[in-house]
Parts: sequence; C-alpha cells; structure tokens
Amino acid sequence: MHQDVEQILYTEEDLRRRIRELGAQIAADYAGRTPMLVSVLRGSYIFMADLTRAIDLDLTVDFMAVSSYGAGTVSSGQVEIKKDLSDSIEDRDLIIVEDILDSGNTLYYLMDVLRARKPASIRICTLMDKPERRVKPITADYVGFTIPDAFIVGYGLDYAEKYRNLPYVGVLKPSVYTQ
Repeated sequence: MHQDVEQILYTEEDLRRRIRELGAQIAADYAGRTPMLVSVLRGSYIFMADLTRAIDLDLTVDFMAVSSYGAGTVSSGQVEIKKDLSDSIEDRDLIIVEDILDSGNTLYYLMDVLRARKPASIRICTLMDKPERRVKPITADYVGFTIPDAFIVGYGLDYAEKYRNLPYVGVLKPSVYTQ
C-alpha cells in the first residue's frame, strides 16, 4: 500500500494540527449555537470523526452517501444519493463535511438538495480543496489544505476503495490508476 504512494503531502501531525485549527474556527463561528455536521460518506468519515472531537461545542452529526465517481478517478458528473439524512435539517445550522472539493459536481448538487429542506444556514468544510479542477461555482467556507491537481489518497480518501486507511495524505503513483 505505502509503495503505491509517490509523495506524502500531509503527515499525521500536519493533519492533526490543521484539524484542531478548523475545529477552533468553527467553535468560534458557531458559539452559542448547535450546528449539525453532515459527513459525506465514505471519504470524509475519518476527517469527520477528528473534526467533531476538535469542535468544543454542543453539536449533532448525520451522514449522507453521495457518489459521482464510481471506481474512476474523475467525476462522472452524475450524482446519486445512496444514503440520505436520518434527521430533519429545517431551521438547523448545517456544516457539510467533505473529504475533497474537486470538480464541485457533487457538492453543487447536494447544496441544492439541502437548501430545499430549509436549513437556517449551510456551510462547507472540506479537508482538501482542489480549485484547479472546479467546474461548478462552489467554494468551501472552511478549508484544511489547498492541493495541486494530483490524485491523492489516505486519511479516508481512496482509489477504488483502497488506501483509505493510510494515516497521511499522499499522491498516488499514476502507474497504479492508469493500468
């Protein structure tokens, strides 16, 4: 698994430090409120767990499974909700927690779906932002790291459901996904 990584972009310590900073920023922004964090599965589950512990506020969590990739490396543009929220978001302050904001197709679609459910507010927190690949007009309110246009894995991010358990974020060797 490690041998398939060309370069480590962010170490375990880099991730811990930045997530603590994001948690403190969110806690300050939502002081006196009880936000609902919504993890977009599967890639964000590790980030969501660590971010939740870094936010010193009362909060709730829920999960959605949304896909636009399948087993490929490029978004298909077709978005499908595979698991919807369990709880109502009406009049709630919502923070969508995403592993990576890439093309923007998935989050653009998801924002439309969630806005129709009348939350008090919606913000996006993404661990990784890849603005070079953006095709939809969407930006995150909280960004862990802005990354180059490379295929990354680790810390929840995968290629064909592999590499999620790497404790760091690294660039996957092109030879792995161009075979």
